[in-house]
Amino acid sequence: MTQQRGTSLVRRFAFLAIVTILATGLLPASLLAQGVAPRELGEMPTTGGLRPGPAGELPGSVRAGVLPVAIRIESVDIDAAVEQQQIVDGVMLDPSGPFIVSWYQETGRLGEDNNMVMAGHLDYWDVGEAVFYNIGQVEPGDIIQVLGKDDQIYEFEIDWVKNFTVDDLTPEVIQSEIVGPTNVETITLITCGGPFDYQAGEYQERMVVRGTRIN
Repeated sequence: MTQQRGTSLVRRFAFLAIVTILATGLLPASLLAQGVAPRELGEMPTTGGLRPGPAGELPGSVRAGVLPVAIRIESVDIDAAVEQQQIVDGVMLDPSGPFIVSWYQETGRLGEDNNMVMAGHLDYWDVGEAVFYNIGQVEPGDIIQVLGKDDQIYEFEIDWVKNFTVDDLTPEVIQSEIVGPTNVETITLITCGGPFDYQAGEYQERMVVRGTRIN
């Protein structure tokens, strides 16, 4: 077990600063879990003040929600720090390393009635099993714990787990079922799944886990 995954969430209570690691470039495609990107371009949103893409906020707006700094799913031995990442031109940038989970800053925060979207690698070039390698074993009713920058633990109960084929990931599906806003406080976790296409250098599916705040 790696040091990153083995550190317990409780021991991270003193870690109140967001782990911010910027991606430094493309890694070799083989065994690299890719981000979610639409298979076709959607129409430009008509909400002129919002940024293009599946989610956004008004420039200069003040957000009251809490930033996530760590995540734990005890049932499948997931225990990791959380970094900030971006959605650029509708494409979710990849997490910067094998044992870090990315929270996309255009999506919801802890304490907001919105959809907080995170992603992690399934496996990783020259490493093997990565942070979300076991996430396919979660079941509805399992608990996701997220440590906030306010030193509080926020708990979410998993509602469903679903695989989407890459071809199914149209802008409409991504917006309505994966990264779009919600009316209640939810969390969405994304990783790769299904068979690996060695010619294309990517997995053929994306696994999505959705949970709702319970505590």
